[in-house]
Amino acid sequence: MSGKSFFVDLTKCTACRGCQVACKQWKKLPGEKTRNMGSYQNPPDLSDVTLRLVRFNEQEIGGKMHWFFLPDQCRHCLDAPCKSGASLPDSIIVDPDTGAVVYNDKTAKEDAATIRSSCPYDIPRVNKKTKVISKCDMCNDRVKAGKLPACVQSCPTGTMNFGDRDAMLALAKKALAEAKKKYPNAQLVDEESVRVIFLTADKPGLYAKNLMADASSMPARGPREYTRQELFAGLMKPVRNLLG
Repeated sequence: MSGKSFFVDLTKCTACRGCQVACKQWKKLPGEKTRNMGSYQNPPDLSDVTLRLVRFNEQEIGGKMHWFFLPDQCRHCLDAPCKSGASLPDSIIVDPDTGAVVYNDKTAKEDAATIRSSCPYDIPRVNKKTKVISKCDMCNDRVKAGKLPACVQSCPTGTMNFGDRDAMLALAKKALAEAKKKYPNAQLVDEESVRVIFLTADKPGLYAKNLMADASSMPARGPREYTRQELFAGLMKPVRNLLG
């Protein structure tokens, strides 16, 4: 599989939010008026102007409190279910060079609810006034110019990594082997089906409910096994037919 990928080593994340700020700066996105929700996480969720969010989750394990940090973003699925959920040609494209899943002006003409519900990671967000559907585009303009995505460029701890997919997969597997020496439950998340490969120190559900795609309740579609993304995409087909 060619193209680019991220490798995000969550065992190194300190929740500095450098990636979150860098994304807003590069995309020239405004800040959001928020209020204290009882968490250090701010703003409380992704939006059409917050395409990357560092999630904070505090968990008690063995009588001790632990922080689990997740710099959340679009996973740029290899078989993107949001693209399968689209009804218009070229409203969602996959860049042939990088593999980035990119929304454009035509995406605003899609049914936003269908696009949102097709994503197993709950990523796309909609501007209520303009109907524009937004998410991370892998900083595709920077990457095509030979630069790193803004989030990766800003990361001070080595959490964020980016490069050719084969190199990132090799780096991820090497990091996993090292992480298991300290974190026996460490694992790579959905590495075979997405371009944003997370390494967790513990179970993905401790970080966020949608860190790992869950298609366990999806109906079987055939004799072979399907990826989570394919299952979600298949589920959306009858929905599109009803809407058409």
